[in-house]
Amino acid sequence: MIKFGTDGWRAVIGEGFTYENVRRVARAHAKVLKEKGAKKVLIGYDWRFSSERFAKQVYDIFVSEGLEAKLTKRACTTPMVSFGVRYMGFDNGVMITASHNPPEYNGYKIKESFGGSATPEFVKEVESKLGVVSGDPVPSADPQYIDVEELYISKVREHVSFEIFREKELTVVHDAMHGTTSGVLSKVLEGTKVEVVKIRSYRDPLFGGTSPEPVEKNLGALRKKVLAFSADLGVANDGDGDRVALVDDKGSFVNTQMVFALLLYHLVKNKGKREGVVVKTVSTTYLADRICRSEGIELREVPVGFKNINEVILKEKVLFGGEESGGYGFPEFLPERDGILSALMVLEMVLLMDAPLSEVVTHLTKNYGPSFYRRIDLPVEERSKERLKGLIGDPPTKVGGRVVEKVLTIDGLKFVFGDESWLLLRPSGTEPLIRIYAEAPSEGDVEELLRAGKDLITV
Repeated sequence: MIKFGTDGWRAVIGEGFTYENVRRVARAHAKVLKEKGAKKVLIGYDWRFSSERFAKQVYDIFVSEGLEAKLTKRACTTPMVSFGVRYMGFDNGVMITASHNPPEYNGYKIKESFGGSATPEFVKEVESKLGVVSGDPVPSADPQYIDVEELYISKVREHVSFEIFREKELTVVHDAMHGTTSGVLSKVLEGTKVEVVKIRSYRDPLFGGTSPEPVEKNLGALRKKVLAFSADLGVANDGDGDRVALVDDKGSFVNTQMVFALLLYHLVKNKGKREGVVVKTVSTTYLADRICRSEGIELREVPVGFKNINEVILKEKVLFGGEESGGYGFPEFLPERDGILSALMVLEMVLLMDAPLSEVVTHLTKNYGPSFYRRIDLPVEERSKERLKGLIGDPPTKVGGRVVEKVLTIDGLKFVFGDESWLLLRPSGTEPLIRIYAEAPSEGDVEELLRAGKDLITV
């Protein structure tokens, strides 16, 4: 069964993700595009196993359906496809990638004309045709290519004060995690005083035996290299370049909640950006609330998934949007998460503030309070999910001895307490898991909240 998730369709290569199924999805997609009068489609692909071959199958289907299709000149990031659609005259786009999923997966992401992930409405139209189209092969068409990377790099540079990179020295370690951001940060910073040390920058469809997900447990190599080179910081991107993670000058991991706060602080305080609302997912840091409150900026909270941030972006002016998983978007550039632009913004912040990243983090917590965060994925039986449904309908007024100040049920069950610490319980839609998130002013408080969360759903 082919089913699109929060951002595209993903499946195991050779099982669900087969040439036949990819052709079926492409044909259904093409039918929808033709009904809407769309003509030009951009197709990109990552470094996963056979991604370029799957992309060529998509290209052949689109050409056979009478659409004008172009393949990216080389493997690229997901934000590059979104960029190409928005800025280079395409009506729609496809990215062959499974993002940060394990190596055995691949996927199919759809990008609409505004330069972001397809809306749920568009995806439903594609899914509705899957049962009535075939996955039969078509004759191979001569490939037509387009270089997206060059213009992307040029435009990304416009969103930072590029002169400062030419004036001040900085050493950054860039961990591409065997993904398609490999070499991109170096190219963006060519001709500057920033030295980029590259690691895991070659193609490896097995991703070194792990998933190309920039989370703390996968960044040991980056931490070691930052310390070995006495670098100012380390940057990691996921397999398709729409997420970012940081390691500071001391080799310490900077959690994704803090990265959200750092980027928001930088935009507002250093760059003077104030127009529009800030949008965060329900699992994202309370530091965002505090920064926005102190600056008189409206903050909006939405369900988990960048598509929910995009819904706001498409309707009104948004200054910044992001989520707990390390995906941050700057709508002034694209209604899309972008790991390279996020990294550039962090580098710009460190240079403008003339302080090591570790000191910038300390400055932020001194001004807005300490923040500690952890998430656990708890394997559960179905009855625990049913219990969570019951709690959503009738939430307790005290959790772990703490008085609940506010309850949010826009995505799972979120308890907010008097010091703005919070606990979120969310069921996985695809796995027998309940995800438990907690943020608080101390690590001990976080652990207490996580234990209280387990106690609530343990049956």
